[in-house]
Amino acid sequence: MHFVWNLSHFYIYLHTEYRHYWPMKKNNFLYRVYDLYYDGFRNMTLGRTLWAVILIKLFIIFAVLKVFFFPDFIATHADGDEADYVATQILNQ
Repeated sequence: MHFVWNLSHFYIYLHTEYRHYWPMKKNNFLYRVYDLYYDGFRNMTLGRTLWAVILIKLFIIFAVLKVFFFPDFIATHADGDEADYVATQILNQ
């Protein structure tokens, strides 16, 4: 069976094989933040499911609800010149 390298395998390989060549010291703040997130996402089991749920909910909120509940008001009332319509509405108030 042939092993296929993808981007996550490459990052894991770099993190494990060439860790001692990196110019950042281990007590550096940026390195500690990177290491925290790297280890957290690598060892995540339940979190992957939770992130999937979060992304699905965000898609529903921004894609589906926008289409059905927030129509394009300016395009329906401007008759092709949106900038002029907005300017007149602002100046008339």
